[in-house]
Amino acid sequence: MTGDGAAEGLDLSKYDEEQVRLMSEMCILLDENDKAIGAASKKHCHLMENINKGTLHRAFSVFLFNSQNELLLQQRASEKITFPDCFTNTCCSHPLAFAAELEEKDQLGVKRAAQRKLEHELGIPPEQVPLDKFKYLTRIHYLAGSDGTWGEHEIDYILFIKADVQVNVNPNEVQSYKYVSMEELKDIISTADEKGIKITPWFKLIDTSFLYKWWAQIDDLDKVVDHDTIHRLL
Repeated sequence: MTGDGAAEGLDLSKYDEEQVRLMSEMCILLDENDKAIGAASKKHCHLMENINKGTLHRAFSVFLFNSQNELLLQQRASEKITFPDCFTNTCCSHPLAFAAELEEKDQLGVKRAAQRKLEHELGIPPEQVPLDKFKYLTRIHYLAGSDGTWGEHEIDYILFIKADVQVNVNPNEVQSYKYVSMEELKDIISTADEKGIKITPWFKLIDTSFLYKWWAQIDDLDKVVDHDTIHRLL
């Protein structure tokens, strides 16, 4: 286990109480080859002070499409400590450092975490997103600051799933959501700056580098699977 070091005394009283509570969850620490090497709090993993010393953790990004092949986007709640109010893909979070979510066979740990967080953030019932419906495509390694204090440094598992789901958002996590076509998303991204729309950095990276070629193969994803590569978008 890793403590918070010099950042341990950081005053979190200005932040939302529930989001502060979630900062005590234990994330999975990694080396640069995605080997689990320990655990540390979400707070520790997301402080730039620690990221700048090399702290790296495991994450996932879910892209959920409905039967019309539209992508479900969410806008992160204002209460979020990292990247508040930003638009992003369906769900982005972390497997936690306990046995069920550490399991690496068939990426079961990451898929269990994705199912758990889709319910927590968007109220999607687990039975509507069964584990065997998640398609693991590849991994990306990226680093991004949020506000100088907080940031991300992750190896991010990309999970696609096609399902028609019921959404009942948790307002402490998500302030809005919408389904978009490929062309609608391209317009949102291209006009975001002039319209004052904030986009999470990992979603921008995935959008720029990979998303549309993956999306074009939504019904034949085996053509774009790459389990061997960790794409370094640093």
